[in-house]
Amino acid sequence: MLKRWEEQSMLKPRIVKVVVNISVGKSGDHLENAYNVLKDLTNQRPIKKEAKKTIRDFGIRKGEPIACIVTLRKEKATEFLKKVLPVVENKISAASFDMHGNFAFGIKEHIEIAGVKYDPDVGIFGMDICVSLGRLGYRVRKRRNRKAKIGTKHVLTPEEAMKFTEKVLEVEIVKNGRK
Repeated sequence: MLKRWEEQSMLKPRIVKVVVNISVGKSGDHLENAYNVLKDLTNQRPIKKEAKKTIRDFGIRKGEPIACIVTLRKEKATEFLKKVLPVVENKISAASFDMHGNFAFGIKEHIEIAGVKYDPDVGIFGMDICVSLGRLGYRVRKRRNRKAKIGTKHVLTPEEAMKFTEKVLEVEIVKNGRK
């Protein structure tokens, strides 16, 4: 597989984007603190996401901002992953990978990230990190003009995504509780 990637550069996987999400569940100061934490961690301005429907039991109204999200691409994405993966001890479960080679993991406390200090005024936030992997040429299925399907030989498999993640991000893939 690695030899094939070297021979044909179009087949080599790459990190398309990293999406970081902090869901607070309510608006106000708590959401503003999460917004500032995400802004400091990523050096990029987050977007506030609104509730899609009203849930009275939780006190959430439709249209109320309840989360903040940021999308990182290219070098920023790789740098952020290298900073965040040691928090999960550079281990990702094989079950975290989907059928298209993307994977996701969570962090319970943002203060575990290297260089982040605890501030009692801000609090502690958990976050979800979703990593999208792809190959060169994947744009043809998402572009506006002349959309086209991607051939079955060019689709990224979960096994290839795991191999790429192990090699590039130096992450250990844990399968069913074992290495």
